[in-house]
Amino acid sequence: MKENDYYFTIESMAVAEFKDRGSKFLAYSFPIKNVNDFKKNLQNLKKEHPKAAHHCFAYRIGIDGNNFRMSDDGEPSGTAGKPILGQIDSKNLTDTLIIVVRYFGGTLLGMPGLINAYKTASSLVLQCTPIVQKPIEVNYELHFNYTGMNVVMRIIKQFNCAVLKNERQLFCRMEIGISQNKVTEVLEALNEIQNVEVRQLK
Repeated sequence: MKENDYYFTIESMAVAEFKDRGSKFLAYSFPIKNVNDFKKNLQNLKKEHPKAAHHCFAYRIGIDGNNFRMSDDGEPSGTAGKPILGQIDSKNLTDTLIIVVRYFGGTLLGMPGLINAYKTASSLVLQCTPIVQKPIEVNYELHFNYTGMNVVMRIIKQFNCAVLKNERQLFCRMEIGISQNKVTEVLEALNEIQNVEVRQLK
């Protein structure tokens, strides 16, 4: 099994707290799949903590490493978003969002103090949620006659493919995720069934 057949992520939300000189840092971690997931979680926390001084965050999505964002939300540049993202990356995680909500305690922490606080809060929250290893999947679309459903489902179960969408009518359309290291075997099995069209999704 090659290392790059897998990625690491979290599957459940967690929360952790860190205090420094009166300031309280509440770190929340969320598993996310897209930017909309991120926006929803941020909106919810802003509603939950309307009096907080800052809602700083960082996330990374996808397996190519290019889809990430971070925000200091009014803290001095580089003191919040960057250390939060640093913790996500130190665990090699993706599809992960961390939001740190800060209540100001009246004492300025200075740049090193802020960096340490956001880093520590993020590190603590990642210790509260199990990190899981998931296979990298390639998504395919299948079209087939309803009569072929049982055979198709048998192959999907046999190779542990994920069913992402399933439209069952007279002609069925299904979207499945196939582990990267099983693509050849699954496609060969599907191609042996009559009247199944298989197309890779981008």
